[in-house]
Amino acid sequence: MITFYIWRCDPTHLPIPAEKPGTMRSSLTLAGTLWAFLSLVTAVASSTSYFLPYWLFGSQLGKPVSFSTFRRCNYPVRGEGQSLIMVEECGRYASFNAIPSLAWQMCTVVTGAGCALLLLVALAAVLGCCMEELISRMMGRYMGAAQFVGGLLISSGCALYPLGWNSPEIMQTCGNVSNQFQLGTCRLGWAYYCAGGGAAAAMLICTWLSCFAGRHPKPVMLVESIMRNTNSYAMELDHCLKP
Repeated sequence: MITFYIWRCDPTHLPIPAEKPGTMRSSLTLAGTLWAFLSLVTAVASSTSYFLPYWLFGSQLGKPVSFSTFRRCNYPVRGEGQSLIMVEECGRYASFNAIPSLAWQMCTVVTGAGCALLLLVALAAVLGCCMEELISRMMGRYMGAAQFVGGLLISSGCALYPLGWNSPEIMQTCGNVSNQFQLGTCRLGWAYYCAGGGAAAAMLICTWLSCFAGRHPKPVMLVESIMRNTNSYAMELDHCLKP
């Protein structure tokens, strides 16, 4: 009788619904799919804005000039006769120490770390749309916490950025009247707002959606786990009752 009971409790004899061929299984709910899409959008928006030199616009020697934290478009060089001429091209500073101010150096590191964190979470979220059991409910919440930290780092970088407006290089571009939190004749560019907006969306919307991203354990998986444990106990009992 015991042997018959073991055979009946074997989880391999449970009827498993047949899966349709070619069906892509996802570990995310409908809210999780929206979370993955918004995570990708905010990560790409913040990272693209971080690399583009359009955070600050001004002019020098009659030419438009723009900055980010570590890049610049159009810069003066010494020409013939020691006169200044503008080179109209974009590029990054030659070294980290060449960045105009300490505040912008800190902004470069902090914002870069935040963008990297958002990109990693977005990549994992997109993979969760294609792979079953990759992201659980608890894992989704951990990833949402990481997004909050990433958005906070980018927001901190945006807050540090105005502290560097009193450097000599920025003052030359902003009419020699700029100061910390005072733009002078310059104006903020669209990339600055895009980076801040992406960070805010990651902190508020994505973090909230991540709480509902992962699926609950399936009933079939729970039944199989219970039956597997029952089978183990029955086998131990049978072994004990053998002479």
